[in-house]
Amino acid sequence: MAQSVRTKNASYRPGHVVVTGGGSGVGAAIAQAVASAGDRVTIMGRRKEPLVEQGLPYQICDVTDEAAVRQAFAAARAKQGRVTAVIANAGAAHSAPFDKLTALDMADMLAVNVTGVFNVWQAALAEMKEAGHGRLISVASTAGLKGYPYVAGYVAAKHGVVGLTRALALELARTGITVNAICPGFIDTPLLEKSIQNITQSTGKTAEEAHAILQRASPQNRFVQVEEVAAAALYLMSDAAGSVNGHTLSLSGGDV
Repeated sequence: MAQSVRTKNASYRPGHVVVTGGGSGVGAAIAQAVASAGDRVTIMGRRKEPLVEQGLPYQICDVTDEAAVRQAFAAARAKQGRVTAVIANAGAAHSAPFDKLTALDMADMLAVNVTGVFNVWQAALAEMKEAGHGRLISVASTAGLKGYPYVAGYVAAKHGVVGLTRALALELARTGITVNAICPGFIDTPLLEKSIQNITQSTGKTAEEAHAILQRASPQNRFVQVEEVAAAALYLMSDAAGSVNGHTLSLSGGDV
């Protein structure tokens, strides 16, 4: 029996990729990389301005709002065709000592980082099952693989994303759909400055000292670059990664 085009072409990537949190940072890098590879891309986010700046088709939605997510996916589908890959990148972090963490803080972390992933994956699952092929990818964190102090809510949420990824991967293993998580360490984005500010405020260290502390968290003594996360996403969408399922791809320089 002749091999399918998909089997022959290890560089194949899905035709219409939705990237949440696509207006800046990692999401923008992934979206631009996917577009450069020749695929159709729809980026999603809460704020219009960053989305417009990317020069890519976009839909405005809050990933924690199930109805808004389904509406955004319907609009994206109408404009660019069947969604064949979803990269759930939207997320948020909150830093505080555990005894200062409120129930609302915890609920917010779970809503954005876990329920948001659940919502966007569910919005595309039916069409992927019908096609017998699809890619569901979450951009989690090394915080989903280990603990960090002063970000208990974020760590718990990212562990939840990893658990969701692994469970769904097994559930869909025979459908042609793979489910994986990318788990970067500290990434060189504007969000890194917030982590530095949190350290300076809680410890009294200078910004330079805080920067060095975070950088030393990697055995390579450097921050992850957004291009590296984008390249990992492209790999997981390729047919070369057809047997990679339920995996947590750590981009941490060997930390985990």
